[in-house]
Amino acid sequence: MPSSTMDSTCGPTPKKRRGRSHDASRVGSSEDSESGSPLSSSLGCRVLVLNRFYMAIRVVNVRRAMTLLYRECAEVISIEDGSYMNYDFDAWCEVSQILALEKQPEEDYLQAVGFEIQVPRIIRLTRYDKLPKTSVRFNRKSVFARDDHKCQYCGQKRPMSQLSLDHVIPRAHGGKTTWENIVCCCLACNSKKGGRNPAQAGMKLLSKPAKPRSNPAMSIPLDDPKYASWKTFIQDADASTG
Repeated sequence: MPSSTMDSTCGPTPKKRRGRSHDASRVGSSEDSESGSPLSSSLGCRVLVLNRFYMAIRVVNVRRAMTLLYRECAEVISIEDGSYMNYDFDAWCEVSQILALEKQPEEDYLQAVGFEIQVPRIIRLTRYDKLPKTSVRFNRKSVFARDDHKCQYCGQKRPMSQLSLDHVIPRAHGGKTTWENIVCCCLACNSKKGGRNPAQAGMKLLSKPAKPRSNPAMSIPLDDPKYASWKTFIQDADASTG
């Protein structure tokens, strides 16, 4: 079979248009390695992805979102004066240059060669019409997202490399590997607890573990105005799966 770049949300990679005015491959290239820089903060943002029917299906990082936009697999959905506006990649680059003249505190930008691109909060896949999954997959990433990457014993928020999964009731005592018996735990607390239950180890859970009703990765960061535009789409997704 001939080799080609395939994507389940995009299909075959479209041929690059000649003379394209903006090049996504050079976005952020000059500052990418700077720890703690504005660019690093911008790349850490999340982007909500909608299917062709404007239904929330997942959350991706900024790099993935920009790639989908540049490949013409998605468009930006922007809320302006209470209305939803759609922009392809080139149009969004042009709008961003205007918006960058009066930046708002809740906005993030990526530095390209000669101009800035505002980080979109929502993108819509133009060729993907599958419905969002109604069940939440039980795995390490989903448990961490449910617990907001916080150790459920000491409450400290840690990067994934410093977290582990803990059986509240150890398997040696009949504990099962389920949503109701698995929690996010930092390495120190995991070591302290060992093969004991919380009472035996003199430790308390911050909250009782339970299976989430919807994908925890798509939960709305209510304390962050950056993601206020997610609310309508996430609430619709919750209603459809509830």
